[in-house]
Amino acid sequence: MTVDLNLLSLFQAVAEEANFRAAADRLGVTRSAVSQGMRRLEDHVGMALVTRTTRSVRLTEAGERLRTALSQPMSDIATALERVADEDAPRGLLKLAVTSIAEEFLSGPLLAAFVAAYPDITVDVTVTDEESDIVEMGFDAGIRLGEVIEQDMIAVPVGGQQREAVVAAPSYLAAHGAPAHPRDLVHHRCIGWRRAPNVAPHRWEFEENGTAFDVAVEAQITTNDLRLMLRTALAGAGLTFAPRETFQPHVDKGELVWLLEDFLTPFPGFYLYYPQRRNMAPKLRALVDHIRRWRAR
Repeated sequence: MTVDLNLLSLFQAVAEEANFRAAADRLGVTRSAVSQGMRRLEDHVGMALVTRTTRSVRLTEAGERLRTALSQPMSDIATALERVADEDAPRGLLKLAVTSIAEEFLSGPLLAAFVAAYPDITVDVTVTDEESDIVEMGFDAGIRLGEVIEQDMIAVPVGGQQREAVVAAPSYLAAHGAPAHPRDLVHHRCIGWRRAPNVAPHRWEFEENGTAFDVAVEAQITTNDLRLMLRTALAGAGLTFAPRETFQPHVDKGELVWLLEDFLTPFPGFYLYYPQRRNMAPKLRALVDHIRRWRAR
């Protein structure tokens, strides 16, 4: 007996959402329909694919194997359907996972110009610093620092080289002075960043006489939100550390001051990355071409 392909799409939604109700909302069906569909699929394969609890759903080993086996074929089917629908007019939902420090993309103009140029493309941006498999999570592409992108991905530069910066508000410096060397950071109030709750805070990286080193500052405030880091620094709470372009407008207005400039050197910047596929979806091709034109301006 041939399996109903709709059940595979239903299973994929359940696997990604880890919740029957969330999967039902995503598919626009009832929770009962999801439960019955999963039961039919499990009956077809002859084994349990999920373990249900009152609040969530976990994949069994068989379910994990099926999810892995389906991820690329389902993506290829979606791409093929888009290409058949209209090769010359990119359309559809484009899902992106973007790191919170990718200011060039998140600042607005690049994305605004893209949606203006392609009105039939709907963009869904998830800002996340979690290191996750974009294919497994259902994203079309991601934007991250080039140094942390997997080797089997295709990467397209979004901007030029980046340079980290240490800044503080004039009010903080008037009260506490400025560090002359990165080792002096241990004597200052610092505002640090961590990408996830269960991950160690980011170490502040410097270079001196061609030798790279880092400093594990004792941050009084730690967050995964770049905006909170910026706002608390502007309020005089301490020194903070992030890509230079994040602070440039505020330095230009005299609200923040550059510090330790001699110890900060350029490094490869942010890239749009996506899995290698034989047939790239027109919506993703449109974004790649748009970014390349944006950089060439």
